[in-house]
This record gives sequence, structure tokens and C-alpha cells, in this order.
Amino acid sequence: MGKLDYQQAGVDYSKIDPLKILAQRAAAATAGNLARHGFRELAASRGESAYVIDCGDFHLASITECLGTKALVADATRSLTGRTYYDQIAQDTLAMAVNDLITVGATPISVHAYWAAGGSGWFHDQQRATDLVAGWQRACDACGVSWGGGETPALAGVVVDDRIDLAASCLGIVRPKSRLTLGEHLAGGDTIVLLASSGIHANGVSLARKLAERLPQGYGTKLPSGALFGEALLVPTMLYSPVTEALAAAGVVPHYCANITGHGWRKIMRHPAAFTYRIHTLPEVPEVLRFLVQQTGSDDREAYGNLNMGAGFALFVAAADAERTLAVAEAQGVRAWVAGRVEPGGKQVIIEPLGLTFGGDDLHVRA
Repeated sequence: MGKLDYQQAGVDYSKIDPLKILAQRAAAATAGNLARHGFRELAASRGESAYVIDCGDFHLASITECLGTKALVADATRSLTGRTYYDQIAQDTLAMAVNDLITVGATPISVHAYWAAGGSGWFHDQQRATDLVAGWQRACDACGVSWGGGETPALAGVVVDDRIDLAASCLGIVRPKSRLTLGEHLAGGDTIVLLASSGIHANGVSLARKLAERLPQGYGTKLPSGALFGEALLVPTMLYSPVTEALAAAGVVPHYCANITGHGWRKIMRHPAAFTYRIHTLPEVPEVLRFLVQQTGSDDREAYGNLNMGAGFALFVAAADAERTLAVAEAQGVRAWVAGRVEPGGKQVIIEPLGLTFGGDDLHVRA
């Protein structure tokens, strides 16, 4: 079929990231507006996965995230199996927001939904709508958050007819303030603990969709295990807040956290300081990602630079806390492993088993 890369799938971070940086600079200029309310921003949270405000006795953190194009996979796979899968992609949508929020040490407390359809007709499919609501509520309960409300616009002419754009905003609290994890304590000698992913999660889906167009059986293609490609892509994103909450209860405060989403393992070096992140142990790669990498002809740099490749979340903890971190994660039903260590040195991620290095110039997510 020929090689297929991420840019051919319509995603080019070299074009997207400059707008993000421009927006960050403009947003930073508005920070003084908080003073009229008696609050202040934590400037170190700019460029992180969640924004943090100092409210005196506690911090508030907030984030907005969207699902991306995974709803298109659900719609296409429904035609093969009869299931809507909207209960599953509801969890994906919440996970995109919640897993970002917890990187700063916040406890998620409330979410709002944004469901923008291509027209009012989308809502007439009772099974699809019911599944979306049920899945959203179930994910809220799993994270211990209230569902505060949301918006359901019908955007004919903006969103394609009978399609929907799913997004969520999430509010969290950092209390006590000592739970804050903006990386001020990150140091050489810290241990990198990775938490397992459940599959593709919600990043790299555009590449998977492009591949499905090329496969003779599309989403109905069977993987070696017998699973359908479409259904394997729709395995819900892991919710990692139960792990971070259990760590807090156990008295473990990570020195830093990173949600491994877009930019793949490059996100491991999200912290602004210059550190070397040396990886010595890799996770098992989920079957659907192995299939995607093989069928698209992606090399290791492309795969680990864009996909989670089996690791959905990174915890950077004191070496003395590493084993306890593993035990806490496993007790929450999440596989975890000591993957490497933080070292003084140039900003880079060195994945030793693959002979692969990402340098600081390979990640542009902050102004």
C-alpha cells in the first residue's frame, strides 16, 4: 500500500503548535485580571496540561479538551456490528480532560459537556443519545466528579450533518497545596514510572482512519487475535485519576506528571527544565498499535513520537517511592513499571532499547 505517515493523515504539529504558542503568549497577558478577584495565577502552569490559580488556602485547576475524530470510527464500526460505541467514546472524552487535569496534582471535582452536532437530527437517534449519556455518567462516577451541565448546539454548516464534536471541560482542586505537581521538585535521580495504556486512546486516530480507508475490509479487518480493527480502536481511554488519588492517600506526591497523548513519548520531556529522561524498559505495545505501525510502515521515531505505544501516563517520583507507586497503581487495576530515570543533562528522551533519542527541539508545546 505504500508508507502512510501522520502528516498524510492531516495532522502536522509543526503547523498546529505555533498557534498554541501564540495563544499562550496572549493568554499570559491577561493574568493580571485575576487580581481584581483576589486571586493569582501560577505562572509555572502555563504550558502545562492544566491551568492553576492560587485561591489562598487551595489551588483551582482547569482544562478543556476534545475527543478529536474518534466518533467517526464509532459511526463506521456501528455499521458493522450494530453497536453505537458512544458509551465508550464518552469515557474517551472525559479521559482527555481528566488525565490532563491530574498532571498538576488536582483532584477532579466537576465536568461540563460540549456536544456540537451537525444538525438537530443527530439527537433523534435514541440509542446513540442514550449510550452517550450513560457512558458520560459512568465515567463521571469512575472519576468521582459531578456533571455540572454543558452545551448541545446544532451547528449545521459548521459540523457535517449527522456528525458530532465531543468535548469536555474539567475543574479540579489542589488541596492541600502540597499536592501541587508543577515540577519544581523534579531532579536527577528521580524514577520514571509509566502507566499502561488500553490501546490507541484518542491520539493517532486520524492516522488509523486513513489506514482504514486503504484496507480492503476497512474497520472490519481482523487483527491477528480475531478482533475487528474498528472495535480495537474503540477500547476506551484509561482513566488515571483513581491512581493519582490513591497515591495522594498513600502519601506519595509525584515530582512531575505527563499525560502521554499527542506528540507521543516526546511528552515525557514536557518539563521546561533541561533533563535527560533515560528509558531502559518498554511496555508491551497493544495489538492495535502494533498493527497500525506495521500497516502504515511507521518507523520507531514516528511511532514513539506520535503514539502512546503502550504507556498512557508518566509519573516522575523520588526513587524511594518507586516501588510504592507501582503497588498503588496495581491495586487500582492499572499496570505500571519502572521504565527509567531522570538525569542531569541536555533536554532529551533516550529510549535505550530502540537506540532512539528525541531532543528538546522535537517538542514545542510552550511559549
